[in-house]
Amino acid sequence: RDRSVSRGLGDVYKRQEVVSWLMELGYIPSFCTACYRAGRQGDRFMELCKNEQIAGFCHPNALMTLEEYLLDYASPEARALGEALIDAEMANEDFKRAPVYAVLEKNLADIKEGKRDLRF
Repeated sequence: RDRSVSRGLGDVYKRQEVVSWLMELGYIPSFCTACYRAGRQGDRFMELCKNEQIAGFCHPNALMTLEEYLLDYASPEARALGEALIDAEMANEDFKRAPVYAVLEKNLADIKEGKRDLRF
């Protein structure tokens, strides 16, 4: 079910509208809770941030959680917009050289086959 999001002063938007708006602006909405569930909290999380390693988790997790959202909740229009964003990220030559790329590619395919809650 798509819940409403209040932005203050009586403005109310459905989650779908906010997610679509962000994707239209070229942002990758993330529904990730992997760090919390994997125990990457407090000092452990901060160490990854300070060493600039957290992006190796955040970027792929954002793409996977967006894929799950698109398949499970998005309108056809939002899904097309989101799939185009994911495809553009996966086509980025710098990202293709990332150590996580091959696993991410497999995980995205697995998500399309019905698997859920995959994370780095």
